[in-house]
Amino acid sequence: MSEQAVLKKELIVSIANKVGVLADISKIIAHEGINILAINGYALTKDKAIIRFVSEDNSGALKILKRIGYGSVKQGEVLVVELDNSPGALREMAGKLANSRIDIKFIYGTACKDGCPASIVLSTSNNKKAKLVLSK
Repeated sequence: MSEQAVLKKELIVSIANKVGVLADISKIIAHEGINILAINGYALTKDKAIIRFVSEDNSGALKILKRIGYGSVKQGEVLVVELDNSPGALREMAGKLANSRIDIKFIYGTACKDGCPASIVLSTSNNKKAKLVLSK
């Protein structure tokens, strides 16, 4: 299994929970030529939702979303890990973190078929230590 772990920033957008909000955000970001690499979204309440994403240009996406006044937008530190896209790769990564007593706070990711690595985005109880553990 090959792993490449990198500390990065994700954007966290707190928005109204309504139909079409993801379409609006992705349209705005795509219009600026910024590719979203991984995304996660969920409703917190009937009225409020969270969208988390890592893009090829987080600073550009942050400026755009703030400029147009799109809810509350902030950055958070995450660890992005590229794993072989094969059975057991996630289990092995999670096992290394568990053996080092590192708690996973949240995780999301993307994958593709045929030879592409899976990109896993996570936040842990200690991202810097997790990066070291996964780089061994």
